[in-house]
Amino acid sequence: MNFIQFKDVTKEYDMGSTKLLAVDRINFAIEEGEFVVILGPSGAGKSTLLNLLGGMDYASSGDIIINGQNIAQYKDDELTGYRASSVGFVFQFYNLIPTLTALENVSLTKEVTKNSTDPVKVLDSVGLKEHLNQFPAQLSGGEQQRVSIARAICKNPAMLLCDEPTGALDSETGTVILSLLQRLSRESKKTVIIVSHNAALAQAADKVIHIKNGRIKEITINPMPVDVSEVNW
Repeated sequence: MNFIQFKDVTKEYDMGSTKLLAVDRINFAIEEGEFVVILGPSGAGKSTLLNLLGGMDYASSGDIIINGQNIAQYKDDELTGYRASSVGFVFQFYNLIPTLTALENVSLTKEVTKNSTDPVKVLDSVGLKEHLNQFPAQLSGGEQQRVSIARAICKNPAMLLCDEPTGALDSETGTVILSLLQRLSRESKKTVIIVSHNAALAQAADKVIHIKNGRIKEITINPMPVDVSEVNW
């Protein structure tokens, strides 16, 4: 059974005298626990797709089925609940609160969902056990991104949505972050969806959705995805 289905989804923005077609009648399906990469050039509609998946934007038409529920029909309060309980967001720029420690940043999830897990255990799982009480300014870029991922994981969501999560990191640190995300997919059965412009990442994905000019160009299934550490960048 598909965990995610997009059925003829269109997103149009009203620009006054003109309309911008950001996503144009898109169809695809994603299974639970898949490690998926959405590839495409800047302006292709990748981030719009992620925003629709995460309930941060409304589809103009079509159906977005998540775990049997059509979130395209949700009202504002239903989308708020969906974002809080079902989705973990990981952004390129970490969106950490600078006046809170790593542990405090991650513990914030307890205020938005009842299903959150132990923040100390989650930080330990991403290799930050020794940095619980450090502030973001005292952490490297890679460590800050791991706090961001720990915050997303701590919500215990069904899926993780990652928008260029390694864009602000050097290649070595980026590989560590992507390996962590791939491990979450394989070992914890989290559905991980990464938006990227880096085609090399396709080698490690279970499924690659190629998007161009707001439309699906191609969907490829990788029968033997490699470990992120083996990707030839």
